[in-house]
Amino acid sequence: QVQLVESGGGLVQAGGSLRLSCVGSGSIFRINTMGWHRQAPGKQRELVANIFSGGSTNYADSVRGRFTISRDNAKNTVYLQMNSLKPEDTAVYYCQANLQTSGMGSSVGYWGQGTQVTVSL
Repeated sequence: QVQLVESGGGLVQAGGSLRLSCVGSGSIFRINTMGWHRQAPGKQRELVANIFSGGSTNYADSVRGRFTISRDNAKNTVYLQMNSLKPEDTAVYYCQANLQTSGMGSSVGYWGQGTQVTVSL
């Protein structure tokens, strides 16, 4: 069994910062891609940022230059540092990981339960 658990969400004023964390636990052999997605009320879930096993990153245009994704492979953890937050960043943020549970298995996608980020004016 694999679990992804997010933390670090909350309420912040516009212009403020938050740092999200997501820890993977359970039968994890190797984590390939890790990332953050978000879903605002009435909108589709969208990719915010992801980071590959080699460290390369990818960002949505709306957050590039304000958000930074990083990972600690030894701790099976991915972080999202969010600066200069805007009200339009308000959403539930979900951690996602593509990982293998054994050396012979294929990579499978897992999701966390989500953490609420609310940015007020």
